[in-house]
Amino acid sequence: YKVPLDPQGLLELSWNVSYPEQAVHFQLLIRDLQFGLLFGMSDRGEFENADLAVLWSDGHNSYFGDAWSDAKGQLHMDSQQDYQLLGARRAPKGLYLLFRRAFSTCDPKDYLIEDGTVHLIYGILEKPVHSLQAINISAVHRGLQRVQLLKPNITIPELPSDMKTMEIVAPDVVIPSQETTYWCYMAELPDGFPKHHIIMYEPVITAGNEALVHHMEVFQCAAEFDSFPHYNGPCDSKMKPDRLNYCRHVLAAWAMGAQAFYYPEEAGLAFGGPGSSRYLRLEIHYHNPLVFKGRRDSSGIRLYYTATLRRYDAGIMELGLVYTPVMAIPPGEDAFILTGYCTDKCTQLALPAAGIRIFASQLHTHLAGRKVVTVLSRDGRERQVVNADGHYSPHFQEIRMLKEVVAVLPGDELITTCTYNTEDRSRATVGGFGILEEMCVNYVHYYPQTQLELCKSAVDPGYLHRYFNLVNRFNDEEVCTCPQVSIPQQFFSVPWNTFNRDVLKSLYGFAPISMHCNKSSAVRFPGEWEKQPLPTTTERLQEPVPRCPPTPGPRPAAPVPLNLGELRK
Repeated sequence: YKVPLDPQGLLELSWNVSYPEQAVHFQLLIRDLQFGLLFGMSDRGEFENADLAVLWSDGHNSYFGDAWSDAKGQLHMDSQQDYQLLGARRAPKGLYLLFRRAFSTCDPKDYLIEDGTVHLIYGILEKPVHSLQAINISAVHRGLQRVQLLKPNITIPELPSDMKTMEIVAPDVVIPSQETTYWCYMAELPDGFPKHHIIMYEPVITAGNEALVHHMEVFQCAAEFDSFPHYNGPCDSKMKPDRLNYCRHVLAAWAMGAQAFYYPEEAGLAFGGPGSSRYLRLEIHYHNPLVFKGRRDSSGIRLYYTATLRRYDAGIMELGLVYTPVMAIPPGEDAFILTGYCTDKCTQLALPAAGIRIFASQLHTHLAGRKVVTVLSRDGRERQVVNADGHYSPHFQEIRMLKEVVAVLPGDELITTCTYNTEDRSRATVGGFGILEEMCVNYVHYYPQTQLELCKSAVDPGYLHRYFNLVNRFNDEEVCTCPQVSIPQQFFSVPWNTFNRDVLKSLYGFAPISMHCNKSSAVRFPGEWEKQPLPTTTERLQEPVPRCPPTPGPRPAAPVPLNLGELRK
């Protein structure tokens, strides 16, 4: 796997994962070595409390070592050297540095490499340094890159001989000279294009723009409209036709560092044919922090598809919370938890007797999201994690193939929990579509496709009304509970003392829920879905205990000298 670390592409990271050894091998290509480099991992990409591999030089001699930074950002040599240097060699392209690191080292100063997002950090030393301690990390040219390090070890399915490809790419766009752009481009399938199965897709990135194309998605438009206007421009432009908002059905999604995405051998994603729109919308997020001007781009996604339909159509189902302001997060919270349920009653009604198989998942929140996990529960007992990301970032959302397919049977529950941080906010954050509102969603990719497109919940609105009444009884500041005041307005007027925070947490943990057990046309399955009891869990999954590698005897806390010759600018 490989990814550019910095926006200029001077640092390139390649890695591979050995599950038998429980280790990652890293290769860093440094195209323009000055006086060294910091590379490492931290909880959310900070340079404080980080776990680092450091290469430094005083101009004559070079050294490599495993280090950590404290809460003030001061560097210390690690007493246990867990980044093992395997080699360093100069080549025409630059310096290649090869090293290895176990997933788990049982060293309290080290980062535990787990499934999900990893925040990689780097810093470039532009001046000679005489010791590791002399490195001032606030003065270093530095940055962050997010990747999924532990890719699943899946076998690539055999591809059919009649496979064709289609490129949905931007038509030679000039990337705007600003940090963030979401670009929208409308494409269409040929007239009378029959039903096919998409069986894999991969990114197509214009050479030289690898560090600018942050993520891309292809959406299919709603079938109820006969035509959609052509459009090629920023997604937030006043010129963008409103009808493009009806192109929301995800066909493919890619984020930096992701590889090709394969469907399992027995399933494909249907597109084309009757009842399916010919219109597709490509959305590209350009991340241009160095504000390059005049860069042209024709990136996009290449779909591989076949007319020989596979046994099952794949489907996408939304789990988590309904987009509604009744679910809210008080301001100033470091880890506030909201949970959305797909209940046994809904899966009992909507899933086939043999159940469904989930093979991939895309987690989604807005800017306050920090962790997301979906757990499968059967008869009140947690059975299996469907997908978890303990270092989730809203800036890095990709469809991830699961390490193992998860079977969901009728009567199972799927429980999605999101953890939010609102320490930088002064008023409540409510659920909704706006970027400063919140979501808690897991889009699961599964087969065989069913009519169930959305299985989500929210707190019962009547109980929330009682919460506001209670707040009024205990506090001097009035929350107007009259019907003409919107729920967001009511939340914004709550005085957020500890009592009001704790009671809201308790309300979400016990009040009945309103269930959305929906078919594709946003119609609920028949049944009683309001004031449903909150699912109860009698048995939780055990947290996995990290495996400590056998220690090969104490490795001295000393750096490894490297012969790189004299370094100078």
